[in-house]
Amino acid sequence: MIRVTASISLDEAELHEDFLRASGAGGQNVNKVETAVQLRFDAAHSPSLPDHVRARLLRLAGSRATKDGVLIITAQRYRTQQRNRDDALERLIALIQEAAALPPPPRRPTKPTRGSKKRRLEGKARRSVLKSTRRTVDEG
Repeated sequence: MIRVTASISLDEAELHEDFLRASGAGGQNVNKVETAVQLRFDAAHSPSLPDHVRARLLRLAGSRATKDGVLIITAQRYRTQQRNRDDALERLIALIQEAAALPPPPRRPTKPTRGSKKRRLEGKARRSVLKSTRRTVDEG
């Protein structure tokens, strides 16, 4: 079991890893060794996730989630397969933790204070005077 939060734990059987060749520079190593990891997690059908966390997770995942609700995380920033596996798992856990966190409270609209209104109008008046002094004077 992989501990995500105090109330959420993932079963390792729910995760599926595929290994592929990483792109980019790396010389012979990158052409021969499959160090990149593609971690798949079926969030839509996972019994470990509460419904509200599942919905928020799929919304936060964006293009990393398929239409079927499978989360795909590709990790290839390290040269070793094990470090990429750890990186992919850490990113999945961070995403689930973000989805499980309480959303911030909605903003309550406030009215501008009398002082801020006064300062705004004084600034407008000052700007108006400045612009009026730039005008050409009519000779008539």
